[in-house]
Amino acid sequence: MTLETVPAAAGTTAATAASTAAAPRGPVLWTPRHVLVTASAQAEPHGRAIVDRLVAAGVDDVRLLDGDRLPPLRGEDERATYARAKKTLAVVTSAASKRRPTPIPPSADFSFPIAEGCPGHCQYCYLAGSLAGPPITRVYADLPRILAGLDEVVGAGAVTSGTAERGHEGTTFEASCYTDPLAIEHVTGSLAATIAHFGTHDWPGPVQLRLTTKYDDVDGLLDLPHGGRTRVRASVNVRDVERFEGGTARVGARLRALGRLARAGYPVGLTIAPIMPVEDWRERYAELLEAAAAQLPAGADLTVECITHRFTPKSKDVQLGWYPRTKLDLEESTRSRKHGRFGAVKYVYDKDAMRELRTWFEEAVADRLPSARYLYWT
Repeated sequence: MTLETVPAAAGTTAATAASTAAAPRGPVLWTPRHVLVTASAQAEPHGRAIVDRLVAAGVDDVRLLDGDRLPPLRGEDERATYARAKKTLAVVTSAASKRRPTPIPPSADFSFPIAEGCPGHCQYCYLAGSLAGPPITRVYADLPRILAGLDEVVGAGAVTSGTAERGHEGTTFEASCYTDPLAIEHVTGSLAATIAHFGTHDWPGPVQLRLTTKYDDVDGLLDLPHGGRTRVRASVNVRDVERFEGGTARVGARLRALGRLARAGYPVGLTIAPIMPVEDWRERYAELLEAAAAQLPAGADLTVECITHRFTPKSKDVQLGWYPRTKLDLEESTRSRKHGRFGAVKYVYDKDAMRELRTWFEEAVADRLPSARYLYWT
């Protein structure tokens, strides 16, 4: 494939800089319309605190279940099921298999769950092929139990722990593998509790919490005792990709929020994802990097991660069911077919396209964000 073939959004002519320069608004907040609380979650102090937050946020439909099985949410068709699930929050407890930290290269040593699912409407969402059933957002009421189990793997990772390149980060834990924790924070408080735990807990070795977000409600994070042990990364992109990210904060708002976090002493990062060769992609991504540089204070501890667009046959089918009119490029014939760690098929850009994209991004990041650490390309 060539790198000038992905069409721009209809009517989109403004540069990324115009998006990031938009007047600041209030943060984007998601409040569910329907809440399901399992019996086990009701028995957890954090679960009861979440229910109190939901009531305070004005949620009327809060169902306290007699057991731990969630009722079926199937609608008359896939779109109806999707719409109902995306408005629903389930407060549950974690299974032992969920609590077990899982290796998550190349991002971090381990992932762990504070929630599963996301209220955003990103048409390229990789969770579409990763999570089973309707896309309900689940938050874990037994968060203290989950956090308590992390000590046992400190020092045992293979991505940052003990490596020459990233060993100074300590054992890294990814909290946004299956969710966007900032998206649901104002009705859960789980992210603030996790950040405070990482910042104040007596760990058996150096650690770092990591999370990526497309949201901007950071007021409640600024004064937390984070201890420099939490790196918040903003997931950012150009206008022609941002149009696929329904229900999220605009990229300009994410960058302003990232700047505020950096000034509050947090290590920060940019997750440029999913990279797509849209029309005039070099100019547009250059503007994005420049907009990021303009929002970040001098001396910010900044990392950059670059992730190109890819999809699996399963995620494609689910995405087309959820967004049947999408303009997202899901054409398999123009991609290279690869196999993941467990043999799963995925479609990525071909070698020539990947080489051109990677070479440009490595040079552009070094030029426009010279103090940033470039972590990986995938």
